[in-house]
Amino acid sequence: MPAPLNPFKKALAEGEMQFGCWLGLADTFSAEMMGQAGFDWLVIDGEHAPNDLRSTVAQLQVLAATDSHAVVRVPVGETYMLKQILDAGAQTVLVPMVESADQARQLVRDVTFPPHGDRGVGYALGRAAQFSTITDYGTTADAQICLLVQVENRRGLAALDDILTVEGVHGVFIGPADLAADLGHMGNPDHPDVQATIMDAIKRIRAAGKAPGILSTRDGMTDDAIAAGALFVAVGADVLILGNGARALAEKWQATKE
Repeated sequence: MPAPLNPFKKALAEGEMQFGCWLGLADTFSAEMMGQAGFDWLVIDGEHAPNDLRSTVAQLQVLAATDSHAVVRVPVGETYMLKQILDAGAQTVLVPMVESADQARQLVRDVTFPPHGDRGVGYALGRAAQFSTITDYGTTADAQICLLVQVENRRGLAALDDILTVEGVHGVFIGPADLAADLGHMGNPDHPDVQATIMDAIKRIRAAGKAPGILSTRDGMTDDAIAAGALFVAVGADVLILGNGARALAEKWQATKE
C-alpha cells in the first residue's frame, strides 16, 4: 500500500487555486472547528504560535478527519525538526526565511529519503506510515511530500531566481509582514513599494513553474495576488477572526451603556 495522495500538492501542480487560513491558537478544539469551516488548507504555525511537536501532532490528528489539508510551518529550517514533523504525519511543510538556493537544496534533502536525501528512515514507528500499516511508505512517500519555502526579506528576493531553479521546491510563499519590515516599512505591507515587490515576486514564481503563495487579510491585496498568479492564498487567521469578532461584539454592547 502506497503513501496517501497529497491533494494539496496535486491541486497546485494542476494550477488549482487553494484558499487557506492560519492556525495560531495551538488548540485541537479550534483546529477541528476551522477544519470544518471549508478551507482547502490550514497552517499549523510553529514559528509564531505556541506550538510544540505534541500540539502539532494533536492538530494533525483532528484535521485528518476533515477536508482541510494540514500544512505545518516549522520554526526554522532545521533537519531534525523536519524529520520529526514528517514522521508525525505532515505531508506539506512550510519553511520560513529561506535566503539562498543552497539552503533550499538542503531543505529538499531534509524531506527526501536516502539515497537522494537525509530524511531518517524511522517511519515504522510513526503516524506517517500509520504505524507500519502503509507497507510501501518508504518507496512512495517522497512523491507525496510538498515543500514550500518562504521568501520574506531582501536576501531572499535577491536569491529568488536561483531558489526557483531548485528541483523539489514545489511552492514559494511570500511573507508580506517580514518583507515590509526589511524594506523599511514596518507594519505597512500595503506600502506601494512593498506591494510592487510582492506582485513582481509572485509573477516570477509562477513563470518559473512553481506555485506562488501569500497570506493576505485584505481583499484588495488578495485580488491583486491572484491576478499576479498566486495559487495558494491564506485569507485569514483564527486569532484574528476570534479577536476581531470578540472586540466588535464587546464594543457593540458596551456602547449601549453610554
